[in-house]
Amino acid sequence: MAEGGMSLEQQFVNFSKFGDTKSDGRTITLTQIDKWLKQAQVIGKKITTTDTGICFNKFKYIVELKREDVIINRMFLLRSKTIDCPTFIKFIEDLAQQKSIPPPEIKDKLASCGLPGTTKATQSVSVGAVDRLTDTSKYTGAHKERFDAEGKGKGISGRADVADNSGYVGGYKGQNTYDKTH
Repeated sequence: MAEGGMSLEQQFVNFSKFGDTKSDGRTITLTQIDKWLKQAQVIGKKITTTDTGICFNKFKYIVELKREDVIINRMFLLRSKTIDCPTFIKFIEDLAQQKSIPPPEIKDKLASCGLPGTTKATQSVSVGAVDRLTDTSKYTGAHKERFDAEGKGKGISGRADVADNSGYVGGYKGQNTYDKTH
């Protein structure tokens, strides 16, 4: 059990479900492993994502798929894109051995890195350019008509020209003056 209170197996389930709504937590992909290793700060100068990809390919399951063709029956071998938890532990041990790092050191980092998250992945930027571009008081022309005095959008009435279905021709200036002259 790591200092964060979660075991490596619990973290495996958490990271295998992260970003994959269909995952049941029993297998994990290379992308999820790389995310986990980056969050645990294992990937860096000594271990790269290329190293993890090469090592991962050693541990993929080989799945047999039978497909019947019209002429002959063939046996196809497919490599899965996921590995399970016991295989993941072997993967970590093999990766550590290749890079001359003690496996318990990597396992401790993985167990204590916390729940998967998107920390520092996409942060909102509020520098001068963004503030200037989103300031509706500086809009000109047709764009300024899309916002009210407070800077809030008017919705469809600010985006579309509403047709005047009164029966008058578009350029006619004397609308509603006929009764006054006759």
